[in-house]
Amino acid sequence: MKAFSRLIALADRIKEPGTIYAHCDLPCGVYDPAQARIEADSIKGCMEKFNSSDDNVFKTRAVVIKEERAELCKHHLWVLWTDYFKPNHLETYPQLHELFWKATKTAGETKKTTDVAVADDLLAQIAEIDRIFWETKK
Repeated sequence: MKAFSRLIALADRIKEPGTIYAHCDLPCGVYDPAQARIEADSIKGCMEKFNSSDDNVFKTRAVVIKEERAELCKHHLWVLWTDYFKPNHLETYPQLHELFWKATKTAGETKKTTDVAVADDLLAQIAEIDRIFWETKK
């Protein structure tokens, strides 16, 4: 009976959670396209190492790492697109949706190839996202 009384007393102190409002996950300034670019640079580096090696074990490792980096690149791009960019940015930069769509699709394409040109395309798309991002931070 004593344990039950303590449980009731504890339940009386627990309140229903309230709603918290914020416009992003953390205060602005934590977002940066550099994270996606670093992953894209890693993808390109893995492709170059894969293409220059004759060691099948090494090549397998390069592919595994490249595919992990491609997923991370896609993740970082989507975080920017879904958490940082807002409707007013799309009004100023109407190409944003298409640019992010292409960049994430290209990041996915890097998982299917060792063609460095695909990685170069991805880096160029991220460079354009980076340019727009920093314009919005002015």
